[in-house]
Amino acid sequence: MIVVGVTGHSDLTGRSIDLVRHDIVDQLRPHAADLVGMTCLARGADQAFADAVLELGGALKVVAPASDYFTRISDPDSRKRCEGYLRAAVSTVTMPYDTSGPAAYLCASKYLINRCDVLLAVWDGSPATGNGGTADAVDYARECERSIVVVWPHGAQRRSRRPR
Repeated sequence: MIVVGVTGHSDLTGRSIDLVRHDIVDQLRPHAADLVGMTCLARGADQAFADAVLELGGALKVVAPASDYFTRISDPDSRKRCEGYLRAAVSTVTMPYDTSGPAAYLCASKYLINRCDVLLAVWDGSPATGNGGTADAVDYARECERSIVVVWPHGAQRRSRRPR
């Protein structure tokens, strides 16, 4: 069994999500027979990862950053997607926070990183801003000497930033 965790940008463009999912499938395919994927199910990279894990027949483990994490989803399509992932998950754990926010997100990332063999980072390489985001998770994984695979396919973009 190999446990692959994910961290990544939630603000990917629609086209980028497809590019990222394709690259994630390519990264995970060699491990499909014994794959366990750990994710917080945030929109963007995390959901592309969950789709890839399930497509390959892997087991999905969900880490919720706070008890309100899924109830705060206001978009009906996003809520429906998360409900489907939660039904498919073999386990779900919730961090000891009532309210979602940067501290809860970083706690969930650390929990996931401490339990995975490899961290797959859907990351454009931008520096940490100290808010519990992708770069903070990558920094923590480096501190833990965790194996990290960065996925950032050519043409990938974030909605709030220019392409790198």
